[in-house]
Order: sequence, then structure tokens, then C-alpha cells
Amino acid sequence: MEFALLHPDPDDANWLRPVPPSVVLAQRLDPIEREIADRRRQSIELADVFEPFMGLSAPLPESTHSITVLEGLDRINEALDLATAQCRHEVLAVQPSHRHPERRLVEALERDKPLIERGVRIRTLYQHTARYSPERIAWVEQFTDGKAEYRTIDELVERLIICDETVAFIPTRDDRQVALELRHPGLVRYLIKVFEFMWGRAVPLSAGAPYETAADGLTDIQHSIAKLLVEGHVDEAIARRLGMNVRTCRAHIAKLASALGSGSRAQLGYLIAQSGILQQDQRIRGANRA
Repeated sequence: MEFALLHPDPDDANWLRPVPPSVVLAQRLDPIEREIADRRRQSIELADVFEPFMGLSAPLPESTHSITVLEGLDRINEALDLATAQCRHEVLAVQPSHRHPERRLVEALERDKPLIERGVRIRTLYQHTARYSPERIAWVEQFTDGKAEYRTIDELVERLIICDETVAFIPTRDDRQVALELRHPGLVRYLIKVFEFMWGRAVPLSAGAPYETAADGLTDIQHSIAKLLVEGHVDEAIARRLGMNVRTCRAHIAKLASALGSGSRAQLGYLIAQSGILQQDQRIRGANRA
């Protein structure tokens, strides 16, 4: 009753009828989403008002405020909102494909919509596993006008957002409660080169699933897991870098072990190294890039 998931039966006051949770949630989220949209519009309008005056202040030395520590999600989001409100040309984003609550996707959508409406180009990198997230696909399909491009790659290390080649944001902790705002031109240029390196090796999201079975009977994702296993990464680290949950990662490791006839984790690493599948994977990737 408190959440309006039940309401009195109009035909019999002694009974309560259930209301679909999706309907109740939509009713409760609607005013919140409108408030978020209003706040973002206000921030954009305020940034537009101040823009003519920004060049009037004396330029600061390059080393001043080139790195700012942002603590707490509220402060991080405020800094992101300001940077995107001031952005006029392009946003580059690396978004590891962890599953996000619906609220987080709504916030991201509200942040991107004004950018695209202003003609800002958005390029975003996900891991291949994003192709199997219905929420992510539905979110991406909101933008079909060509101003937003999405690609996927087998593994990503961490989140990265760059606005107009002037400011970049990177997390410093796994819980993402602390981030760095980088405005040093050298650091930002370096991160842009890192992004372009990954972008050139990524696959357009519209190109279909990349996890096809190779001649050796293993899928691309299993080749990626094999490489990380040989490098000595544990299951949790592999799952995080490939954007999947640990259970799915272990299922792929079991299939890999079965395919190679391994009876233990130590033997699996040896068999991977002896099988030549990693060298074959490198030759295939080189041919694809060529």
C-alpha cells in the first residue's frame, strides 16, 4: 500500500488488487526524470550565459588546477554536468560494460541528449559483452542520427570521459567514489591517443556479434580469456576486464579447459601456451587490421 502496488477493488472494498510494478515505477520516476531534465537545462542555460565572460579573466598558469580530485558521486556528477554543458565539439567515452541500474541509464541518457541536440559528436567504447545487454542496446538505439557512434572491443581497463580535448575524467578507485578531473593539455592529449588506439581496433556495434567460433573450436571471448589466464589474472580480474560476471567467466574457462583436455588450472595455463592458440589469435587480429 505504501508503494501503491495494491489498490482497493472498486467492486469489493474487502479486496485489494495488485498494480504492475513497472506501471508504479514509471509513475514514481516520471517527476524525478522531469526534475533531472529541468536541472540539466538550467545548467546548460547558465553555462551559455557565462560563456561570453569566460575569456575575460586572466589566464591561469598551465600547472594551476590541472589535476582536481573529486570525492563522492555528487561532486563527480556535478563536474561531469558542467563539462558536458560547456562541450561544443566532441565527447570521447570509454564505458566498461558493467550492468547499470535503470536510474543510471536514465541519467546518462539525459546527459547525452542535450549534447547531440547541440550538434556535439559522441564516440563511445564498450566491451563486446555490451552486445548482450538489452538495457544497453535499448539505450544506444535512442540515438540514430549519426552524431553518436558506438564500438566494442574485447577488454577495457577503466572508465574514461574526454570533452573537447580540454578536460578528461578518470576514476581512481574500484567503487568509483573518487575521480580525477584532468585539464593539463599534455595529459589530455595522451589520453586521446590511448582512446584513438582502442577505437581503431574496435568493432562497430552495428556489425553483429563478434564471438564467432574460430578454426580451433574456440570463440573470440575464449581466446581473450586464454590470454589473460596466461598473464596470471584471477577469475575476478578477467571478468572485470571483459565486462562479464564471474560466473559467466568461469563457465568460459571450463569450456576452454574441456577443449584443451585440461584437468587443473595450472595445467590449463601450460596447455594454452603449448597449443599455439594465442599466436594464431594474433595472426588473425593482424590480418583483420590489415
